[in-house]
Amino acid sequence: MGKFTDVETDVFSVFASAAWITESISTYPANHIIENDGNEFIRVSIIPGGEGVNLHSVSGQLIVDIFTSAGEGPSRISAIADIVDSYLSGKTFKASGKTSQFHSGALGNAQVDEDNPSLYKAIYSISFNYFGVL
Repeated sequence: MGKFTDVETDVFSVFASAAWITESISTYPANHIIENDGNEFIRVSIIPGGEGVNLHSVSGQLIVDIFTSAGEGPSRISAIADIVDSYLSGKTFKASGKTSQFHSGALGNAQVDEDNPSLYKAIYSISFNYFGVL
């Protein structure tokens, strides 16, 4: 596979793991249509955007949109961000000589979602590097 597919496989293997499933946080990829009535969930976007150290590597950002019920304050968003961070921050995933490495995560300001005012939204972001096999 290619570097973009490999990064996607590494990221979504985290959110498909048995440990993540026990967190009971609905997880969707970017560009997935979500019909939601105010229940919490996350949406994961992978944005490769930087050069790597060679033609088989890439760097970028992983963006996790965190949605919770509006009107309940920011504490649940912070709790979900901490959970996501525990799965990604400082972690390295290796397979077949290829490595995805995640750095330190950050949580942005939360606000009522423009598309669905029954939801409160914040953005968790974390940078990554992927190193492929030469």
